[in-house]
Amino acid sequence: MSNVKTYENVNRENESLSFGISRMEDVHEKLNGKTDDPHRHNFFTILLIKHARGEHKIDFNSYELGPNTIFFLSPGQVHQVIEAEKSFGYSIVFSHQFLAQNNIPISFIDNLNLFNDFGETPPIPLGDEEIAKLTEYAEEMISLNQSDVLLKYDAIGSLVKLLLIRSNNLCSVKRVDLAHIETGNTVLRKFKNLINQKYANWHGTKEYADALNITPDHLNRVVKSLTGKTAKEHIQSRIVTAAKRLIYFTSLSNKEIGFELGFSEPANFSAFFKKCTGISPSKFKEKN
Repeated sequence: MSNVKTYENVNRENESLSFGISRMEDVHEKLNGKTDDPHRHNFFTILLIKHARGEHKIDFNSYELGPNTIFFLSPGQVHQVIEAEKSFGYSIVFSHQFLAQNNIPISFIDNLNLFNDFGETPPIPLGDEEIAKLTEYAEEMISLNQSDVLLKYDAIGSLVKLLLIRSNNLCSVKRVDLAHIETGNTVLRKFKNLINQKYANWHGTKEYADALNITPDHLNRVVKSLTGKTAKEHIQSRIVTAAKRLIYFTSLSNKEIGFELGFSEPANFSAFFKKCTGISPSKFKEKN
């Protein structure tokens, strides 16, 4: 996927930095209102939006770019912000290194209902109280980031964690009782990691359940209770996301893409893609 632009570092001028925050209106001015090409970041991104009008495309899913919302993007996701007018809010970015420096385990990120590697990543709507509190956190981050105070990144790390916890509490995904959450999260985390590693080879739930030493039924119950989607839906979503990226960003034929994704026959890949998306691979390419 060599055609997709990738931002490797949080700060292109200083590779040693692991955290950054900008006002969206300043970014708009810097780009003279020009829409950036679809691209990906190799770091985590949060868009806290106070006022905006437009569209936000994430892995070819389109969401309204509207006021009082917050988006969470995982490293590797392809996205594009299309503004109809100047947006006001904050772009917060941080790397895995930032998490390590602030003793925030990756399991903390994985256990949140915020960052999804693939599938649907809609914004979270914010009420007046929530937008005011998260704006307060963001402004404090900017103030600290521009200062030379001692332990400023420790303080920023605490604010980021507070923002994540407060945002996670707004998610509406139905949870199982507390006694089962920790065990379920461990299974879900391992399952998602396996999908990212094996989606091109393992298309069925059974392979993942066998690797996790549990039954397919148990895997499905745990995954659905924590995410609202079945295990099969997660697997299919990851394959579709990979397919869309290959169709859009490479010149590979449908046959070659199908082979890359573990389909022995081109017709099988086309049928799978159309069943999951409602359109054929060729129509998707024309449309996008």
